[in-house]
Amino acid sequence: MTTDTPARLLHLLSLLQTPREWPGGELAERLGVSRRTVRRDIDRLRELGYPVQASKGADGGYRLVAGKAMPPLVLDDEEAVAIAVGLRAGAGHAVEGVEEASVRALAKLEQVLPGRLRHRVATLQAATTALTSGDGASIAPETLTVMASTIAGRERLRFAYRAKDGTESRRLTEPYRLVSTGRRWYLVAYDLERDDWRTFRVDRVTTPFATGVRFTQRELPARSAEEYLRQSMYRRQETYEFEATFAAPADVVAALLPRWFDAPEPLDDRRCRVRGTASDSVDWLAVRLAMVDCAFTVHRPPELVARTRELGARLSRAADTGPM
Repeated sequence: MTTDTPARLLHLLSLLQTPREWPGGELAERLGVSRRTVRRDIDRLRELGYPVQASKGADGGYRLVAGKAMPPLVLDDEEAVAIAVGLRAGAGHAVEGVEEASVRALAKLEQVLPGRLRHRVATLQAATTALTSGDGASIAPETLTVMASTIAGRERLRFAYRAKDGTESRRLTEPYRLVSTGRRWYLVAYDLERDDWRTFRVDRVTTPFATGVRFTQRELPARSAEEYLRQSMYRRQETYEFEATFAAPADVVAALLPRWFDAPEPLDDRRCRVRGTASDSVDWLAVRLAMVDCAFTVHRPPELVARTRELGARLSRAADTGPM
């Protein structure tokens, strides 16, 4: 019989997190206790916020169901390794939709992983590689987790940085947020030596180091880290205004456009207009607009109109099924 109540509760919770209903008798047998003790342990889990549902019957049954809040999870070794490997793979490449939350989760998980599991995760990571698209550069997951930890703890961060022209420098910063653009990760931070806000491409960062020095967060000169990054990119790059009309409702088009596009403007129930400022090539923008998968018309700039027309003609020729 298991007399260590905390250990027994963790074992019970681990069983209940398996997506099935457990008869009370089977739980009692697994735990080596009476059914009465199982009922008391179930009540303790409910008091801790775990939504355990009981079913009536000769033997009765228990199942962990979705609740209003996310309680702590109990993972076995295999589950912890699988999650860590998945998070590291996603964090190492700036995949659209894998946001700072995944990096924070990875930082929390790796902080509590036993040494034997850290070794297994590192071994699996070293033995695998991912096929990525675009020009997104690979990033060591450790770099992101160090940054995420200093952001959460409001701790000054020091690192080596290589600029676009190859110039190398050491930076001491007060990190604010990590931002993923879908192709790259960026760090928005206050640069103490330059006494100003800066954005850093994370794939150009090496040897990040948490100094242990706490700081009071400064007010960002923008509504959000994403907005500041967008402004910073536009200041450094040549930009142009564009406008297009889509033959679909605004909410439909908004769901199919990247987050950094301006919100579509409804024209009526069936059409909307998209305006914005872009710094990418007109080739990329023409393709990205076409990916919305509905009829659209480009109005400006002339270069984008011409490029979209050329792209359409090329795709039409490519779809020609006539004899070669």
